[in-house]
Amino acid sequence: MVLFIVKRIISSIPILLGVTLLIFILLHIVPGDPVTLMMNDHVDPDTIARVRAQMHLDEPIYVQYFNFVWDALHGDFGVSYKMNRPVATLLLDAFPNTLVLATAAMIFSWVVGVPAGILSVVKKYSVIDYFFMGSALLGVSMPVFWSGLLLQYIFAFTLGWLPVSGFDNPLCLIMPAVVLGWGAAGTIARLTRSSLLEVMGNDYIRTARAKGLSALAVLFNHALKNSFLPVVTVMAIQVASMLSGSVITETIFSIPGIGRIAVNAIQTRDLPLLQGSILFTTLLVILGNLAADMMYFFLDPRIKNK
Repeated sequence: MVLFIVKRIISSIPILLGVTLLIFILLHIVPGDPVTLMMNDHVDPDTIARVRAQMHLDEPIYVQYFNFVWDALHGDFGVSYKMNRPVATLLLDAFPNTLVLATAAMIFSWVVGVPAGILSVVKKYSVIDYFFMGSALLGVSMPVFWSGLLLQYIFAFTLGWLPVSGFDNPLCLIMPAVVLGWGAAGTIARLTRSSLLEVMGNDYIRTARAKGLSALAVLFNHALKNSFLPVVTVMAIQVASMLSGSVITETIFSIPGIGRIAVNAIQTRDLPLLQGSILFTTLLVILGNLAADMMYFFLDPRIKNK
């Protein structure tokens, strides 16, 4: 098990370095000078040059990159140009809000997606099946910004049941969690259905039925466990995706999380904050994939021999 984890971690190092290099190059070739954006338009060129030197922005780009990687390895992502605070502190302050949102969205997707997939198999080709699979397809296909605005219009502006934005009480969490988790719930429902249908056609399922077991006993005692491997793996990957991909949701509902920080950093061209945000979310995705690999290791004994 330890060797398996070490192999996955080693294979993730080139990916992480490649992401940091790509981020660094793209952010530095985008037009616009962050020092000019920080300061008043009437500041003289000498002051701008002095500030650039203090921020080490006058050094060659490869020197800046290696300094950034070296500092990041020591947990130092720099200081935000706009807020004048350590990037690591800003990210750690915002991460709990993103974690709460992602946890609520994950719970919603699991509670809705798995039962919907199971019921679609039990009531195969019925109205219930078509309803759940249609809703799942709608959730997967509908853009997050559109579903967010639609829920705000219906439940906040029209019905007045929920607050339109904010993050100061539990009611504020309902719409963002549904928006962020709807697509994941649709994916889980469709995958649960297809995986269950595939397993239900195996010989050992027919043998269990021939022994006189009820349909529900066959489903829950034999089919469900063996069909859950791809579902659990997708769930683990979705956890990382929700933690790193909540940019639009946090922006629409004014949630002070990692995604909101990244958007503000883009608008103000705050390079250290944006680099730190992207690198932080990349680490979350890598950890999510590692968790998925570990689940495969435990759920499928054949992987232990590879």
